[in-house]
Amino acid sequence: MPPWYDGPLAAFDTETTGIDVEQDRIVSAALVVQETPRSAPRITRWLINPGVEIPEAATAVHGLTAGHLALHGRWPAPVLEEVGRALAAQSAAGRPLVVMNAPFDLTLLDRELKRHRASSLDAYLDAHPLCVLDPRVLDKHLDRYRKGRRTLTDLCAHYEVELTDAHEAAADALAALRVVRALGSRFAERLAGLQPGELHTRQAVWHAAQARGLQAWFARSGTPEAVDPHWPLRPELPAVA
Repeated sequence: MPPWYDGPLAAFDTETTGIDVEQDRIVSAALVVQETPRSAPRITRWLINPGVEIPEAATAVHGLTAGHLALHGRWPAPVLEEVGRALAAQSAAGRPLVVMNAPFDLTLLDRELKRHRASSLDAYLDAHPLCVLDPRVLDKHLDRYRKGRRTLTDLCAHYEVELTDAHEAAADALAALRVVRALGSRFAERLAGLQPGELHTRQAVWHAAQARGLQAWFARSGTPEAVDPHWPLRPELPAVA
């Protein structure tokens, strides 16, 4: 039986109006499914007209304008229903889901489902919780003393994974999936005996430790900043009275 990193994996990515998971909106999303490293990936893409202004800074990143989304995007509610069901199907099939910086994409998806479907990501998953593999968390734990940034572009360069059309959701999802395969192979001895379900549990602990370390670094640098320790989903903020 092949190791998990040579077996079936899925990957999810979004492009958004900004970086605030509570307020910003999804404008595109993609799900990539691949059975083996050599099999052709199956890609599903969604384009959303969020019905709000698209900041110029966001368009500069992903290239999606309000005009393009008005012509080619669909309204959020039906798209988010499809996305929720698609991720639930991967979970029910037992296929690990690769998500780069999972607390961003999954939390934003959860808030969008609450906003447009009066539901939540957990509600769609029902009895089959996600098993998430986050290349950022895995790489920072397994190669913690390596210097340099750890964006998807950086990880692709380090693990010799081709990334074409960066900041296009499907391209980013496929690249993240390939990074996880390469990472699994490189650290096979350290990951021996660890199945994706156990890795999911451990990543929550690793991410919390990484968040504490980053917050301490901010404090030492004289720019205190809170870093959320929750993974793979941030808790909902309490309602303002």
